[in-house]
Amino acid sequence: MAGMVIHSLPVRIGVLVPLSRPGWAEAGRHLLAGLELAVGDVNDAGGIDGRPLELVVRDTAADPQRAEAAVDELARLGVAAVAGEYHSVVARAAATRADALGLPFLCSSAVLDALTEQPTRWVARLSPPQSRGWQTYADYLLGAGHSRIAVATQPSVYWASGVRILRDHLAAHGGTVTELDTRTPAALCDELVDRRATALLLLVGHPEPAVPIVRSVRRDRRLAQVMIGAPAGQPEFAEWATLLGADGAGIPFLRYLPERLGPLGARVETALRERLGEAPSFVAFEGYDTVAVLAEVLRSHGTDRARAAESWPHVAVEGTRGQVEFSRTPGISVWQWARAPIQVVDRDPAEPDRFRILHAV
Repeated sequence: MAGMVIHSLPVRIGVLVPLSRPGWAEAGRHLLAGLELAVGDVNDAGGIDGRPLELVVRDTAADPQRAEAAVDELARLGVAAVAGEYHSVVARAAATRADALGLPFLCSSAVLDALTEQPTRWVARLSPPQSRGWQTYADYLLGAGHSRIAVATQPSVYWASGVRILRDHLAAHGGTVTELDTRTPAALCDELVDRRATALLLLVGHPEPAVPIVRSVRRDRRLAQVMIGAPAGQPEFAEWATLLGADGAGIPFLRYLPERLGPLGARVETALRERLGEAPSFVAFEGYDTVAVLAEVLRSHGTDRARAAESWPHVAVEGTRGQVEFSRTPGISVWQWARAPIQVVDRDPAEPDRFRILHAV
């Protein structure tokens, strides 16, 4: 019953989020806002069989070792499950540790295909795998007439995986992907001219070096016709628009929202906007859906970890972005929400606070 007063020991969920540098703290703040809003809704509706749901939050700061240590600690504290994380390399470390400990982990927002080396029954994921999202982005590039693609990239399993997905998908359609020197924006601009690429993709960290690269390319008259793209979603957050203004518009990126929100999504959007003081990102919706799924799992299968993990293939939960169900997907080692919505969007150059949907699946 809504507004029910709950008197009992809480059911605790461990939460991993990047809340400090070098983690993407803005993404972590949005993810946590969604998680916390959903916990409030669950508890207003009576909690987990009369027991309040409670989050035990740990800041990963984008550090895989810190995440592993947090999973160990949360397991000792007796949490029923672990949830969250935005950074793929960190989520992979957390998923591997949760698998080893026999602790259910629902990954909210990280996309790296191989979250664990071997198939596991303990881990499920809401965000689409990188292969599906980035192939969608490659299809958008081809449809927009771009086949000579340059990428500014940094050493990372995540970025290397992204380059491989783009290169393989574009090559099948006659496209090419060239990696550029990112040591200085000036050198990158010179190389971009030499390569005669029509699109530059930012596979780099935010704000450094993404913001200086955008500024340099936008100010180089030789590159006026070059499209800048950011498949990893850097332009989603308000900080991007604050730092870059008009230079940050017209840069397509991936976002995991449906074209239209249903009644639940619309209600949650309003509540998240009030909580955050700004428009909620797709990451905030991922946070809300994470708790919605785990609450249903805990209500229907109890708080025993093994029983919770066995429930992934039986989940059917109405989330903010559609019906969430998990299945086994070829090439993916965890239980996967296979129908998560995917959009390619950008900030409207005429109104940088407004997003334009360019492509959706």
